[in-house]
Amino acid sequence: MQRAKKAGKNNYQSQAIAYSLDKGRTWTKYEGNPVVPNPGLKDFRDPKVFWYEKDQHWVMIFARGDRVVIYNSPNLIEWTAESEFGETYGSHGGVWECPDLFELAVDGNAGNKKWVMLLSINPGGPNKGSATQYFVGDFDGKTFTSDNGEDVSLWLDYGTDNYAGVTWSDIPSSDGRRLFIGWMSNWLYGTRVPTDPWRSAMTIPRTLELTQTPAGVRIKTAPVAELELIRGEEKTVATTQISNLFPLTKDSGSLAELELSFDLAGSTATAFGLELTNDKGEKVRIGYEKEGDRFFIDRRQSGNTDFSEEFAEIHYAPNIGGSNTVSMHLLVDVASVELFAQDGLVVMTDIFFPSEPFTRMNLFSEGGEITFLGGKITGLMEIW
Repeated sequence: MQRAKKAGKNNYQSQAIAYSLDKGRTWTKYEGNPVVPNPGLKDFRDPKVFWYEKDQHWVMIFARGDRVVIYNSPNLIEWTAESEFGETYGSHGGVWECPDLFELAVDGNAGNKKWVMLLSINPGGPNKGSATQYFVGDFDGKTFTSDNGEDVSLWLDYGTDNYAGVTWSDIPSSDGRRLFIGWMSNWLYGTRVPTDPWRSAMTIPRTLELTQTPAGVRIKTAPVAELELIRGEEKTVATTQISNLFPLTKDSGSLAELELSFDLAGSTATAFGLELTNDKGEKVRIGYEKEGDRFFIDRRQSGNTDFSEEFAEIHYAPNIGGSNTVSMHLLVDVASVELFAQDGLVVMTDIFFPSEPFTRMNLFSEGGEITFLGGKITGLMEIW
């Protein structure tokens, strides 16, 4: 399926088909397009199509303004509108885009499965601008029903730089994973980031799973296992007490994977975490703040920030953990950091633009001491 634009003043979108008979080498537009005409709406786009095995029909979900619509078809050509979702659910700070709908087992239990709907929104994210929310519930082939109340907003990533992501289709059944990738930027500044000749990147591909929490069933996220292919030398860091700064690396490469754990019990620190810095004093801090029980990424002093008034800020994410241990799994690149905290229940992705690479990493503590429970640092090789 593809979204098509109708010629004319309004340039409205409709749903159309292009097909290939040579494994995707060439494509032909279906002569009967559009298969789902536009009913007169400006935002009518982003189809995701999948086969619903139970009832033996195709399902298409796509965005219609501030909600999604679900259509069914026996043959990909004749489509029937079945339902809509979202008019009164979730966040409505902006237009809805890029929906996805799939089924996952809860904690790996094949007898307990839930359906997940991903939905990108711009603006209206938890830290301004673009973001992706999700809903967990049931789907009967025609209608999606959310397990959570209308006023509940669940966010796939609390950073400002993971947007419009969808999941791969047709991962082999023997694999069983649900793999996701997103656009690593934000429409607040995505057209103005100081990069040349490229503009923006994609997140590391991620595995999405469902797990039961005290608040309900939630998504937990992890980098794909294939990251193993670019891992290099591993360094273990022992348990220690931290106050102020504790150097982890000095004059190292800018690409690294870190797995860090901290003990909140008895801690006097008000905040702690990882600091990326360079010789010019530019820095990014990724950590946990005791007041508010939340994680944060602080890029106010990250280097080049003057291209947008809304770039040099601190972003926050609520802690979804419920224990005295704070875990942080981080992927650090030249111009980005991806945080998977509390076993992937809390995710934050942020980009930054230092004037020279961040080659030093420190653990930091503010307001007192924190017990660092140890961890490891693994170098990552470039993929180019």
